Amino acid sequence: MFNKIFILGAGAIGSVLGGLLSEKNDVTLIGSKNHVDAVSSKGLLVSGDVVASFHVHADTKIRQVPEKTLIFLTTKAYDSEKAIREIRTFLRNDTVILVLQNGLGNEEIVKRVAGTKAKVLRGVTTMAAEFFKPGEVEYWKGETTIAHEAHAEKVAQILNASMLKTTLSKDIEREIWNKVVVNSVVNPLTAIFRVRNREIGTQPLANARHHIVRECIQVGNAEGIAFPKGLEQSIDREILAYANFSSMCQDILKRKKTEIDFLNGRIVELGRKHNVPTPLNETLVDFVKFLEVSNGLSRKD
Repeated sequence: MFNKIFILGAGAIGSVLGGLLSEKNDVTLIGSKNHVDAVSSKGLLVSGDVVASFHVHADTKIRQVPEKTLIFLTTKAYDSEKAIREIRTFLRNDTVILVLQNGLGNEEIVKRVAGTKAKVLRGVTTMAAEFFKPGEVEYWKGETTIAHEAHAEKVAQILNASMLKTTLSKDIEREIWNKVVVNSVVNPLTAIFRVRNREIGTQPLANARHHIVRECIQVGNAEGIAFPKGLEQSIDREILAYANFSSMCQDILKRKKTEIDFLNGRIVELGRKHNVPTPLNETLVDFVKFLEVSNGLSRKD
């Protein structure tokens, strides 16, 4: 299997992955100093669908990459290039990087930076987690899907053995797009209103939700993606089951930069490429970027 596992980007989801995987694997979380210090001193405390304290190794950076290493890339999408560039000289031909982030185009960035020095896999997950205090994460179970390529079966086996339900897909692009559509509805609306995910599933926002979905579908169709029928209604039902704060809402509450450019921003960008109007997605991008600036973050775009 793998001799070593790194969680590169130990935020909410990354920390949960690392904690659960650490029971049967040699795992190191790579995260912020405050989080690393808390995990190192008292362990990683997980609540929610799993309640446990995990004594997992943690560090602020990857210092070397042993043979047969698996790296879960769970940084924010906008940090992908920097994160991989910093470890590029350590990568080996037998290193596997699983890109497990929100958004479109992430794996292309990683492949460009890593070059031929590692095998890059793409995955998506419906797991949810909240991370508001160093060393502590709340977790909601979900399912992870990985592109059915080389090494994917080994990765899936490791995840499934650690109570992390995982399947393989021969059409990962469709899986990515389905997740992006959900995220493009949930993330900006919850960030703007600063509420939990299920709270934006109410009737007054139905028209807005459905328009976001339709714009995403039109852009996706132009990119050659086929979506299941009744997606608007299935997303409506899905939202009501989410009790967590979305990652974007957490970012706004913590006064951090969001991944809006890789979600609704990417929809807008591709819409322009194909001459598909995306006025609601464009408005959401503007609103979220306003919140970022109001939080004291500067943006050149």
